[in-house]
Amino acid sequence: MSGSTFVPARTVTCTPSRAARELGLKRREFDLAVHLGRIRTVPDEGGGGGRRVERTEIDRLRTQDGFPDTLRERLRVVGTAEGAALMEIPVGRFTRLARLGLLVPVRFYLNRYRAVVWLYLAEELRQFTAGAENAHLLRGRTPESLRSQLAAGVDLRARNWRGRQLGFLTRQSEASWARAGVVAAFLPPIDVADVVKDPYQRAQLNRFRPAPLDHGAPGSPSAHLAEQLMTAQDPDEIGWLRSELAHAVEEARAHAPAPRPAARHTTVPTPRSAPPTTPGDHDTRPETPRPTRGLRAWLRRRNPRPAGV
Repeated sequence: MSGSTFVPARTVTCTPSRAARELGLKRREFDLAVHLGRIRTVPDEGGGGGRRVERTEIDRLRTQDGFPDTLRERLRVVGTAEGAALMEIPVGRFTRLARLGLLVPVRFYLNRYRAVVWLYLAEELRQFTAGAENAHLLRGRTPESLRSQLAAGVDLRARNWRGRQLGFLTRQSEASWARAGVVAAFLPPIDVADVVKDPYQRAQLNRFRPAPLDHGAPGSPSAHLAEQLMTAQDPDEIGWLRSELAHAVEEARAHAPAPRPAARHTTVPTPRSAPPTTPGDHDTRPETPRPTRGLRAWLRRRNPRPAGV
């Protein structure tokens, strides 16, 4: 090999835990930053299947003005009461705006009563308050069109959170089957089976299905509630996801068909038929000798007794 052969330098990366420590973030803050696209990650080239952070990305964030306080403030999340205080509106109005889908949660947790507590990005709440087009929603009477939706029981918090989660997981998926698996994760199993009728394709979707949310032990009431929040509920949302799933599976199938077990070829022996016989024919094959009646009979034949005198 020539001594002038150029070998490209391997990109230096680190694990998410290491990157979070170097950026002065808690792991939940780091995960939210990745979710929002504030921290860029790359696939693990070592074959681990996870994500890693390039050293250049860490250096970029560390050189920003006000680091690390500005980064942490951009990732601060607040609940309903703190969010209402930040926007200087009553808690009831804040809840109504969130139910109408005007304030979109970025995270949730289950309290000790297993009630869902939605969390919002403080930066987005400040932006909403500063927008002149939203002034009539923060003061005075709620418009009639919005009041009628509230009276009908509309609550878009879970649906909007699912939309954010879907977008994040799709951006993190490199392979076409992985993107299809993300869409399938938000649909009830019965709808997935109805859209994707091939069992091998459904197995491929399950292979790339995102890991369940970390809310309680598997099978616990908390985990079950988190699974419900992850699953589409409204008919129009389900219809849209079904269409997206069909398109994603078609695209994935064209790129790489779902694997199937190899067909096994077995040879079945063909029985040989005896040659036909006609009346009067005689079998000319030698007769098979009959078996002896035992050792004693055989000895008698070889050593006959002498005749009596």
